[in-house]
Amino acid sequence: MRVADKWRTLRGVVRSLGIYYGRSARRDAMDRLYRQFVAPGDLVFDIGAHVGDRVAAFRRLGARVVAVEPQPALARTLRLLFWRDGAVTIEPKAVGRRAGTIDLKLNLDNPTVSSASDAFIKSADGASGWEGQAWTHAVPVPVTTLDRLIERHGRPSFIKLDVEGFEAEALAGLTIAVPALSFEFTTIQKDLARACVERCTALGFVRYNAALGESQALIHAPWQDAAGIAAWLDTLPMAANSGDIYAVRTAPAP
Repeated sequence: MRVADKWRTLRGVVRSLGIYYGRSARRDAMDRLYRQFVAPGDLVFDIGAHVGDRVAAFRRLGARVVAVEPQPALARTLRLLFWRDGAVTIEPKAVGRRAGTIDLKLNLDNPTVSSASDAFIKSADGASGWEGQAWTHAVPVPVTTLDRLIERHGRPSFIKLDVEGFEAEALAGLTIAVPALSFEFTTIQKDLARACVERCTALGFVRYNAALGESQALIHAPWQDAAGIAAWLDTLPMAANSGDIYAVRTAPAP
């Protein structure tokens, strides 16, 4: 990579650090959200850890964290942020349906949306809310699976998936039951979100909720079944852009 490209990546990482660590109110809301799924002493997988703001939240809640991040610049950032924390393990890998190697397409100006999904990049091309995004470089990265991570580190209480259009591939590599998980969705790929809901249902998850954008707040009371959350996805306008869907194996108390 050219020196100029390295500087672009560095600027993108610094920009992301400012966005994701810049407001205490956002941090507090994140802690309230994840406290519903994470207790002290739990193990959490942060798949697509990016600049580690969720890793920091899970640690504030007393959890041990396996942070999985294939983007080299972001993996280095995670090491700089958490190198003293023995309760954080960093895996510089992608997660998919099978182990191997895959090309990660890099967005130098916005590294947190680097993606292994060609379909995601195609869907973003020209879409409202994604103007100016460009994936101009590619780097081969190792791929593991959620099942292999569980075999290596133990069964997590919660899995957070945010892998820029590769969520269904990651869920395809999970067969071991976990209590709860979340996955990112985008309105440019509603079909992918529905496929993830179907996969979660096949894995035994029974209730669903969602948070829009970076609101860090669940919006459905009561929690929805699979049909309900799929119907809600269909109503979202393109301007909603993105969010996270939460899936649990047992219905939360009202």
